[in-house]
Amino acid sequence: MSNRTRLSVSTWSLHRVLGPVFWDSPAKPRRTPEEPYGPGTMTLIEIPAKIAKLGIRTLEICHFHLPSRDIAYLNDLRAALEEAGVELFSLLVDDGDITNPEHADRDMDWISEWLETAAALGAKCARVIAGKTVDESALERSKTHLCRLADVAEANGVRLMTENWFGVLSKPDRVLTLLDTLEGRVGLCADFGNWKVLSKFDDLAQILPRAESCHAKCSFNATMEPDTEDFLHCLDLSAEADFSGPYTLIYDGPGDDEWAGIKLERQLVLPYVS
Repeated sequence: MSNRTRLSVSTWSLHRVLGPVFWDSPAKPRRTPEEPYGPGTMTLIEIPAKIAKLGIRTLEICHFHLPSRDIAYLNDLRAALEEAGVELFSLLVDDGDITNPEHADRDMDWISEWLETAAALGAKCARVIAGKTVDESALERSKTHLCRLADVAEANGVRLMTENWFGVLSKPDRVLTLLDTLEGRVGLCADFGNWKVLSKFDDLAQILPRAESCHAKCSFNATMEPDTEDFLHCLDLSAEADFSGPYTLIYDGPGDDEWAGIKLERQLVLPYVS
């Protein structure tokens, strides 16, 4: 599937549906299931067919939603994606701090293993965190380590991505500086909801021209009413930036009916999808 504008969804939008998480981190690698969001109602392997029925044929998977990294399971999940006609656009590696002076090498090894898992799943991309530890040399450390991770990703046929998330990429000038120094080796996922500051729209406008994917995150109030003004403003900014990648629906609202939230976001995004 090409990188054309289209609908996508993240497994984070379905964390209640999926239930158990299999958290794994550099500091405490483990696959013991936990149920912070309840027991769930569907397995990950069932998700591709379900989203395909909603006209969503692109998926992003959070690393902690994989119940196993055994090759047999990865092959079964890959087969389920192919059978449903759903592309795995990105594996979201949601931990690790490559700018931590003490633990960077440990975290780099851990992330590198997840890049290999992304390849085994047939993912087009893998998104990693550019760094959480911020000091005067953090951007340079991030660049050095992202280059090393890009080597691993490229060797496995995966496009390395990062996101405007956590301390190192908490401001647009940092995002642009890092992308420029990486000279195209790392792509950008622009998340609508990560920046909460008053300058949010101006900040997003600066980075959206560089985005290869968007996490289209809409805010909802306690009665499931979407903040359409904010969400549509973000979508308009992406259109003005000639964004041409997937819009990945991120639902993180109240209540247990995540499918209802995804459908609401889907209706708002549809006019922006070619």
